[in-house]
Amino acid sequence: MKGTTNSKPAYGYVAEFESASAIYHAAEKVRDAGFKRWDVHTPYPIHGMDHAMGLKKSWLSALVLAGGATGGLTALFLQFFTQVTLYPTVVQGKPTDFSTLPAFFPVIFELTILIAAFAVLGGLLVILMLPRLNHPLFNSKTFLKFSDDGFIMSIEARDPKFSREKTKELLESVGAKVVELVEEEV
Repeated sequence: MKGTTNSKPAYGYVAEFESASAIYHAAEKVRDAGFKRWDVHTPYPIHGMDHAMGLKKSWLSALVLAGGATGGLTALFLQFFTQVTLYPTVVQGKPTDFSTLPAFFPVIFELTILIAAFAVLGGLLVILMLPRLNHPLFNSKTFLKFSDDGFIMSIEARDPKFSREKTKELLESVGAKVVELVEEEV
């Protein structure tokens, strides 16, 4: 066998930090270094971390608004079309026009909430790329600490700025107490 190597492709680096403030300041420095494919994993939300990471507003709220509007307009159309236009339902001599709109509110409200909830579920599945039963980070001993007491940062190898040596040096220079290379499962 000629010079075969057993090295697996790298997923990226995982670095552990001492505290929430340490990882917050490290996130600012990684953002300023120009990295795009990285994330922070902490046992609890850290106020201002979105800003420190340079994240923009999520498009999930627009998706929920579109889902809610679709549900509300669908309910209004179906009720109004069937009860006023197609088969006018005259109850105790009441008119069959837009003045009967308050009677449609419960169904409009419920369908608005239902379709908005489906939009949230579908949008989150797409944004978070779920379901994913396995991830290279699950094989890292350092990463497993994030849900208990660890403040973990991961930088992916597919980031254009990633370099095995320079990225490791950057993580060490911003205060990481442990830096681990995570390899892809082949």
